[in-house]
Amino acid sequence: SYREGLVILVTALDQEAQLNEVGRISMDMQIVDFLGSRLQIEDWYRRHPEIDNEEIVAPLIGLGLPRTGSTALSCLLAEDPAVRSIRTWESMWPCPPPETATYHTDARIAKAQESMDRRNVLFPRMKTMLPSTATSPTECQTFMGMDFKSQLFQAFAKIPSYVDWLNHKADLVPTYTYVKRILKLLQWRCPPTNWRLKNPSHSMFIKDLDKVFPDARYWMTHRDISKVLPSVADLYFELHKAFSDHVDKRWLGEINLEFCTLGMERMIEFRNAGNDHRFFDIHFAPFQKDPFPTLQELYDFLGEKLTDTAVSRMIAWRENTPRDKHGDHRYDAADYGLDQVNLNQTFGFYNEHFQLQRYA
Repeated sequence: SYREGLVILVTALDQEAQLNEVGRISMDMQIVDFLGSRLQIEDWYRRHPEIDNEEIVAPLIGLGLPRTGSTALSCLLAEDPAVRSIRTWESMWPCPPPETATYHTDARIAKAQESMDRRNVLFPRMKTMLPSTATSPTECQTFMGMDFKSQLFQAFAKIPSYVDWLNHKADLVPTYTYVKRILKLLQWRCPPTNWRLKNPSHSMFIKDLDKVFPDARYWMTHRDISKVLPSVADLYFELHKAFSDHVDKRWLGEINLEFCTLGMERMIEFRNAGNDHRFFDIHFAPFQKDPFPTLQELYDFLGEKLTDTAVSRMIAWRENTPRDKHGDHRYDAADYGLDQVNLNQTFGFYNEHFQLQRYA
C-alpha cells in the first residue's frame, strides 16, 4: 500500500520542492529510514506471527488542531502509569520491539536524544514551539509516514501535488491498518495496552480512521483559529527554511488553511452522523489555567479512575515544563497571507459549533 504514496512523494520532491543539498540528503535519509523500518517490522511479524493476535482495544485518540494545547494534554495523559503512549524514541526505531524490563533504560533513548539535540541546532526555534524529549509522547506521523501517507512530508517541503493527493484522493485505511500493526508490535512485549494517542491530522481522515479503530474514543482541544493557523504556518516555515532556499510563506498559509477548514468540516460531519457521544471537548483557556478539573472530567467520560499516583506525576510534569520554558513563540500572521478578520469569517461554522466565544 505504500508504493503509490512513495512515487507521488518522490516525484513532488524532485519536481516541486526546490530542495537545497541539506534538504535532498535529509529527505532521502527519511524515506530510506521509513522503508528500512517497514522491512524490520515485517521481519518481526514473519518470525513471530503471534504478534498479530494482539488486540488494540478502545484507544483514546486526540484530534485537536495543532497549537491548541493538545501536546500538553498528551504529555499529561502519558504520565499515568496505567496507560501506553508512543514515545519519541520508539517512533524513531520501533524495532526491536521494546520490552518492559528495559523500557526506561533502552539504549535507543540516548540515541534519540542525540538526534533531537541535532534537530535543535538545525531548527533552533523548534524548542519554543514544540518542546519535547526522547521520552515524550509523540504523534503517529512517523508510522503513517511508513505508508507514505502523512502530513509529515509537507512540513518539510513544498510538495503541492502530494498534498492535493493526500487531502482529496488517498485511501488512508491501509495506512491506519499499518499504524495498528505497529502498535501491536510495541505492546507485544511491553504492556500496558490502554493506548493514549494524538495526531491533529486524523481530523482530515476521520472516516478512514474509524474503519480501523471502530471502538476508539476521542478528545478534541479547541482554540481561537486566528491563533492556531499562523502559529502552525510558522512552525512549517522553521522546518522548510533548513531544507530549501526558496521558502514560499504564502503556500504554507494556504495549505494550513485548507487543512484546518477541511479537517473541521469533516470532523463536524462525522460527529453529526451519530458519533458525537464518543467525543470529549476541551477548550484552551480554562484548560491552560488549570488542567486538573478537565482531566478528572475526561477520566469520568472514559469510566476510568484518575489515581493519586497519576495526578502527582502530572503535577510534576507541569511544574517542570512551563509554557515559556524555552522562550516565547513569535510570528507575524500577515507573512503567511493570513488575516484575523478573514479567519474568523471563514471559521464561523467552527466557532459556532463548538461555542468558542464562551471561552475566549
